[in-house]
Amino acid sequence: MKATGVVRRIDDLGRVVIPKEIRKTLRIKEGDPLEIFTDKEGEVILKKYSPIGELSEFATSYAETIAKTTGHIACITDKDTVIAVSGGPKKDFLEKDLSKELEEVLENKEVFKSKENNEIAIPVTKNEGRERIYNSQVIYPIISDGDVIGSVILMAKEPSKKMGEAEDKVAQSAAGFLGNHLDI
Repeated sequence: MKATGVVRRIDDLGRVVIPKEIRKTLRIKEGDPLEIFTDKEGEVILKKYSPIGELSEFATSYAETIAKTTGHIACITDKDTVIAVSGGPKKDFLEKDLSKELEEVLENKEVFKSKENNEIAIPVTKNEGRERIYNSQVIYPIISDGDVIGSVILMAKEPSKKMGEAEDKVAQSAAGFLGNHLDI
């Protein structure tokens, strides 16, 4: 565990303020759920809660099914990272932080569809290069109890492939299914 040198007092309601610098570094926003852990030495550990992250094995199987069905790269994300990838290079996506552009799409509860191959797709990960291996893409937010908790992303492997109505419906169905089966 890394010491920050910051000391905070508990107020009369049992609250502790997490300093702005730490919230910014850990990308914790107002309303984000946190898990609380304790250990035998009396340490209290706060961890950003990801309902989809808890289902990573299920999400991986789901992504594999989507990739096999569509022939495209399938990614499932929570609000911060890619938690499952199939049909493409895992090292390029898995457990990588989401790009600011993708976070913005999720924050706005938007559905993104690149309509033509010459349109630029949204970068999925933070450090993704501009030379992406895909340019046709469908992104559906996973919504549970009115809150965005992640996304389902389909990306074409081949430059000549376009996302059609079938891919759109698969991503929409997957996002709807995952959202309906996860409670915060």
